[in-house]
Amino acid sequence: SGEICGIKLPQGLQQAARLPEPIFTPSTKAEVGDHDINVNFDDVLARIGADKANQIRDKSIQLYQLAADYARERGIIIADTKFEFGVDANDELILIDEILTPDSSRYWPADEYRVGISPPSFDKQFVRDYLETLDWDKTPPAPPIPADIIARTQQKYQQVRDILLG
Repeated sequence: SGEICGIKLPQGLQQAARLPEPIFTPSTKAEVGDHDINVNFDDVLARIGADKANQIRDKSIQLYQLAADYARERGIIIADTKFEFGVDANDELILIDEILTPDSSRYWPADEYRVGISPPSFDKQFVRDYLETLDWDKTPPAPPIPADIIARTQQKYQQVRDILLG
């Protein structure tokens, strides 16, 4: 459609092309088993107010940029990631859930990155790619994942960990 979460994307964007700058693409939690629902920033403002919405947007981009810079120095591109926020008993914004893992981020080897193709990855995309080869309509329950796919995914997770942590 040329946009995501109400943000217009550059025209002529190719698969895996880098955006001019990081963007904030909020979503809400879906019912169990469903995909999260993308929303625009105005929806976030209406749901939680300007103060928390701006904090979440600004912290998300700041965290992403710090991690992306760190990874880039080590030959890894963090194509995207997700952060989940909540509030504590004092209504203070807090990060919840895991962050910057191969389950919540797309990690690409910089030396194999090419615009226009789906880059090889060190994340759960490997499992997604396997599932795309099956005759499955993507409704739960998911088909069982073979042991060799699990093992290769685990190797990818360990490989990116080793590259990033030295």
